[in-house]
Amino acid sequence: MRREVWFGLTIMAGVVLAAFLLLPPFESMTNGHVGLLMLALVVVAIMLGFPTAFTLMGMGMVFAWFAYQSENPSLAVQQTLDLMVQRTYAVMANDVLISIPLFVFMGYLIERANLIEKLFKSMHLATARLPGSLAVATIITCAIFATATGIVGAVVTLMGLLALPAMLKAGYSVQLSAGAITAGGCLGILIPPSVMLIVYGATAGVSVVKLYAGAFFPGLMLACLYIVYVVILAKLKPKMAPPMSAEERYVPLPPLATAITESGTSKALSGLLGALKGKCNAHVPMGTLLGQLGITLLPALVVAGALGLAYMQLTAPLPVDETEGVQAMGFGSFDSAEDSSAGDGGLAEPEVDGGLSEPPADEALQSLGGDFEPEPMGFDAAPEPMGLAADEAVKTAAPSAPATTVMATPTAQLAAAASPNATTPVAVAERQPTPNSYWVAVVICVAGLALFYAFFSFAQLEIFKMLLGSFFPLAVMIMAVLGTIVFGLATPTEAAAMGSMGGLLLAAAYRRLNMTVMRESVYLTAKTSAMVCWLFVGSSIFSAAFALLGGQDLVNTWVLSMDLTPVQFMIMAQVIIFLLGWPLEWTEIIVIFMPIFIPLLPHFGIDPLFFGLLVALNLQTAFLSPPVAMSAFYLKGVSPPHVTLNQIFAGMLPFMGIQVVAIVLLYLFPAIGLWLPQVLYK
Repeated sequence: MRREVWFGLTIMAGVVLAAFLLLPPFESMTNGHVGLLMLALVVVAIMLGFPTAFTLMGMGMVFAWFAYQSENPSLAVQQTLDLMVQRTYAVMANDVLISIPLFVFMGYLIERANLIEKLFKSMHLATARLPGSLAVATIITCAIFATATGIVGAVVTLMGLLALPAMLKAGYSVQLSAGAITAGGCLGILIPPSVMLIVYGATAGVSVVKLYAGAFFPGLMLACLYIVYVVILAKLKPKMAPPMSAEERYVPLPPLATAITESGTSKALSGLLGALKGKCNAHVPMGTLLGQLGITLLPALVVAGALGLAYMQLTAPLPVDETEGVQAMGFGSFDSAEDSSAGDGGLAEPEVDGGLSEPPADEALQSLGGDFEPEPMGFDAAPEPMGLAADEAVKTAAPSAPATTVMATPTAQLAAAASPNATTPVAVAERQPTPNSYWVAVVICVAGLALFYAFFSFAQLEIFKMLLGSFFPLAVMIMAVLGTIVFGLATPTEAAAMGSMGGLLLAAAYRRLNMTVMRESVYLTAKTSAMVCWLFVGSSIFSAAFALLGGQDLVNTWVLSMDLTPVQFMIMAQVIIFLLGWPLEWTEIIVIFMPIFIPLLPHFGIDPLFFGLLVALNLQTAFLSPPVAMSAFYLKGVSPPHVTLNQIFAGMLPFMGIQVVAIVLLYLFPAIGLWLPQVLYK
């Protein structure tokens, strides 16, 4: 029997043995202990290969019936069925889950747009001078493509077909090649827009928008740690990642670039500017030269646009207070009324003995006839007394003069403001002075651009054009979707809809949009969405049964009796999640075990947002840890026959260690994940 099978059976035996050793004898078991037994049975059933959603649903129904049976046997069946219906409806009515099929549809469309081959080739050439450039390009490509699609299996499979043969042909170690592909492909469940964050937010009741903002920098940090590890390893052990030869780094130039290079310069900007006025390039169309020059100047234009937006934001005028001269209604109104006369402005209420009264019926009817004149509107109309002044006028039935002057001063001021002959000066908002730090940034940007164009050759221009056709479309779409969510311009569902439209446009732009692609994308989207929704239904029923049996109270009592500090509880929770990642996938960990941890967070004063970011980093290990390391099986399915599963597992272990380092860094420096949400939503 294979080693991984023995390993899985050993874990299952350990779970069963622990359940029998830790639980009391059957005759002294309470409902809470039955709930813990249900939890152990679910883990074993999932490891045996039963579908997770229906295992949770079936176990939840059986044990919910057991809980109701112990209370009221005559209503047990009815209450169990009612629980199933109520929980299913609550899940289906959750607005957050609407974004999942839209994001999944976007991912399947981008996957079929055939961008990954162009993206990998351009990234390979762009990072050619770095040690371990092929592995670095693989990690960057996996991170971008996994972020755009959110489908780990698709990214690992495609990169296994594309990057693994290239790295093995270049002499790269099997372990390093497998580790770079599997670890890079898992970044899609962390870097937003991520389906995993939506599932956690719906389970824990945390804002998905804040989760997206908080997970952005931890995801980039983890990707950078992967790249740093590969570069250092390639530098220390060149045999594991041989450098590229000059022939492999060669980029063929088009005829225009070749002609300009032969005329004396290899730099793109100076060569194109010289070609505009040179006679030796008279055969080249001016439109071609201007197009190449425009592409060359794109970095400078982007920097100039960013500096312009920053200038407008930093020097924007402060809001002007328009309330000068306007008297607040109610308080102090009668002080000014004493020095005013009835004819100064405004309309007076009719003087009636005994206060205000309704007009006679026949007068009211007459007022609706031909003699009716509409009251003036706009600034010339006199509003009725409001606020405390009006209440006081009703109570005291004051003479008409004071009642008139209550609103006289504001009305006159408004009329004067509306008059074209008004002499009141209008406050003009002035822009704020430009801070010195802005000019320092301008100088740094100008110096950086000058240095960039001093080394920007025609070969690098060709690589840049390749990136424009592969990297930048994906990057712009990702940033557009993520930016609209983070900055509050759209809800996650609306942004997911825009992302789906972007996926359609990308597929159409690369001439990959046809009925077959649409049919496959829609089918796979429906299949994945149904799986996620049934998983939520099963999790909801399971959690309800666990709470009915008293399992949650038993766990809470046990944890609180340990008298842990917040740091100790956080370490214990992350260690448990890390160990659960070995036999279970991230979906099972979130929907089964997060409802157990979340109620304990308020006692220890832990922010659910920060806890969710730690969990998201921790769950990266669920794809890399045997025996249920799905990334390893995805890669093994498309790898050459001589690549063994043990070699893939060995290559993933260093990247698992990097993930643990990232968790520690995030815990020691919480601002990595909490700074952006605090800035945007303070």
